[in-house]
Amino acid sequence: MKNILLALFVIFNINTSVNAASLVGRLGMGFSNHLVSNQQTLSLKLQKTRSTALGGSFGINSSSEGTFYALGGKIYRYIYEEPQLNFYSALGLNMFTYFNDEEDEVEQGHQIDGTFGTEFSFQGLESIGFSFEFGMSINKYEGENRVQTIGQSVIASAIHFYL
Repeated sequence: MKNILLALFVIFNINTSVNAASLVGRLGMGFSNHLVSNQQTLSLKLQKTRSTALGGSFGINSSSEGTFYALGGKIYRYIYEEPQLNFYSALGLNMFTYFNDEEDEVEQGHQIDGTFGTEFSFQGLESIGFSFEFGMSINKYEGENRVQTIGQSVIASAIHFYL
């Protein structure tokens, strides 16, 4: 665990030079489906500087079984940028509720992700960013604590429209 945290600390403190079009100060709004509980969330992403961005997500699902929520935050550190592509590392923290069929009750879980990812856009559509991520996750879901590798495709990870 200490080695994982040390590796994430080093990744987030790498000094990089960037040459891409600036998204500094632009707010991205969209969706994400990166939770182990498969809860879909609304997602916000704000690039604070040329090398860092902050993100947040919120989701709610109300049904006859109960009301379930997901709330999370993420910090991004850009490693490499091109005009239509950003390669980054990210650290995400999430809390969520879900219905446990075995216990027949609503339970709370959490998820901590250390990932690398890519956000890309098409020429002429620079305001829409498609992303995918891969890395490690430490989570509590369905009564189990897990350490697992994760990989999310473009459809499952996130899509943002930048204002």
